[in-house]
Amino acid sequence: MILWIGLVWRVRWANPNRLGALFVAEESRLRSQDEDSRIDWGIIFSVMMLGLIGLASIYVAAVHDSSSVNVTKQVISQVMWFVIGTAIAVIVMQFDSEQLWRVAPIAYWFGIFLLAAVLVLYSRSLFASTGAKSWFAVGSLTLQPSEVMKPAFILMLGRVVTMHNTEHPTHTMASDWQLIGKLIAYMVPVAILLKLQNDFGTMLVFFAILGGVILVSGISWRLLAPTFAIVAAIAGTALYLVISQSGRHILEAIGFKQYQFARIDTWLNPSTDTSNNAYQVWQSMKAIGSGQITGRGFNVSHVTVPVRESDMIFSVIGENFGFIGCAVVILLYFLLIYQMIRVTFDTKNEFYAYISTGVIMMILFHVFENIGMSIGLLPMTGIPLPFISQGGSALIANMAGIGLMMSMRYHYKSYMFSRNDRFE
Repeated sequence: MILWIGLVWRVRWANPNRLGALFVAEESRLRSQDEDSRIDWGIIFSVMMLGLIGLASIYVAAVHDSSSVNVTKQVISQVMWFVIGTAIAVIVMQFDSEQLWRVAPIAYWFGIFLLAAVLVLYSRSLFASTGAKSWFAVGSLTLQPSEVMKPAFILMLGRVVTMHNTEHPTHTMASDWQLIGKLIAYMVPVAILLKLQNDFGTMLVFFAILGGVILVSGISWRLLAPTFAIVAAIAGTALYLVISQSGRHILEAIGFKQYQFARIDTWLNPSTDTSNNAYQVWQSMKAIGSGQITGRGFNVSHVTVPVRESDMIFSVIGENFGFIGCAVVILLYFLLIYQMIRVTFDTKNEFYAYISTGVIMMILFHVFENIGMSIGLLPMTGIPLPFISQGGSALIANMAGIGLMMSMRYHYKSYMFSRNDRFE
């Protein structure tokens, strides 16, 4: 009010020819202020800090890599992927909820096409070293289509749940079962294609996304409770089959590989493993433990950890920055999740709420699994640490998820006053 009175006083005593210019300047200032309010700087800060920690950790891992690697090339490559990911996030942010609604089925089926195409056009060299048909390769450039599929899958689940709840405003046992059936129907092609790629770790990420969306979809707890109980029983049965020798014969018959059993053995009894399967886990635990409270210091590494720049990047943080550094990284992830939840509650958009849930579950599962396997609490799965691990495909998927979250704040006013009650 005071600013406006001051502006009016200046206009009254100013040259009349400057009247239009003053109003234009004030309008521009207000527009710029409104534009800034639509940008969620809290999310940007969290991602930027995690990215800087990632670049520093990749540099340390490359410097102390036992093989001859180009340190500058690895760091610059990660910076370029961040630039590309940021551009993708900005592009995705421009889409409002109605546009994302229309894009969802296109993105989903395009992702299915890529998952099917990689079974034929997969990188032979990477298949020989990893046993998974998960990457396209053009020269030194690789792309993992399952990572591209993650945000598309999230969009599609959000669309399915929103459409179902619009058609069935009152939840009944029959409608809830119908919704679960619809969600599983969209999950089945993804699960089959990932199974054919031998990428079980990524499949778990999709199941985590599906579980999170089902949890917030409005399905009655009378149905969810026994469903989760059945899932827990299946998981317990699977664990028993993995542990017992007779059970392993059954699992082998349905397609499980020896390296997957080896990972389970390494997880359950790492101290008794006489092969090299437990070497990576043991070295990671030693590196993290050697950092103690404050760490050995930046760019100091006395413990060799294989594949340190990607899956085992958390060991670099633990050795260099200690318990304090690890705690800071975990707090940054919690801050990021908190910012996402706050944006979701502010927007009050059902479709966005399911998208937000999917993105949060994707990031949380990656963090939980990566840190868990780095300290020996969970089996090895090859899951990268979001925004920190080296790799372009995972970073692009995560940045696309950030773009979806940024879209909520950016388009808040536009859909808040929209006359459309439902999307077409």
